[in-house]
Amino acid sequence: MSVAVPDYVPGHGLLKGKSVLITAAAGGGIGYSAAQRCAEEGCRALVISDVHPRRLDEAVERLRGDTGLADIHGVVCDVTQEEQVQALVAEAEQRLGGTDILFNNAGLGGQKRLTEMTDAEWLKVLDVSLTGTFRMTRAMLKAMQPRGRGAIVNNASVLGWRAQKEQAHYAAAKAGVMALTRCSAVEAAEYGIRINAIAPSIAMHAYLKKTASEDLLARLAKQEAFGRPAEVWEMANIMVFLASDYASYMVGEVISASSQRA
Repeated sequence: MSVAVPDYVPGHGLLKGKSVLITAAAGGGIGYSAAQRCAEEGCRALVISDVHPRRLDEAVERLRGDTGLADIHGVVCDVTQEEQVQALVAEAEQRLGGTDILFNNAGLGGQKRLTEMTDAEWLKVLDVSLTGTFRMTRAMLKAMQPRGRGAIVNNASVLGWRAQKEQAHYAAAKAGVMALTRCSAVEAAEYGIRINAIAPSIAMHAYLKKTASEDLLARLAKQEAFGRPAEVWEMANIMVFLASDYASYMVGEVISASSQRA
């Protein structure tokens, strides 16, 4: 039995006056929803990045129209390329007048049995999902530390805890994101910067439907306590909370957003 999706939660000014940078925010996934929520929660300026220029431009225009926030900008960035990461952070710092919040949302998944997985397939998933998060965090901390403030929210996954067939590369990467979150957080805390993570279970969006079978998605959704997948905005709400002053004493935490199926 599936429990109905709740009503969309209106903004409450949780990020009033803050500036935000979000990776992999084009399209219709968690990143785009997080960008929309940040605008609805009162952020003063927003930079989103993605590897797809056309989709990124469309996302910027859609966000401006849907939220009324004019100060939204898109920057193309592949988080596997250090020079692009550096350029993204530098442009965000300039456009935002200093970045208050970073959402590390970039990630890559797929389905493949371990015995059939090539080195290239393994390394690509780790490079985007784990090393990309490391690169962005490293670059942003160098900007945030002199200011003595800031918040970083990483997108992990319950697969960092949960075993699932054909997910060895993705699960290993996301377990790494969890460990990176904890270790980097205790270093960043010395500078008044908070780093935390969300570990979503199944959040339904168009890209997920393209990369996973319908039977698998239905089975995973049925296993959830609510008997349904999460809406992407339900994940974005938790990310916004972690970025907000309401989470001021949270350091190195990984919140399982999985309706008790971590």
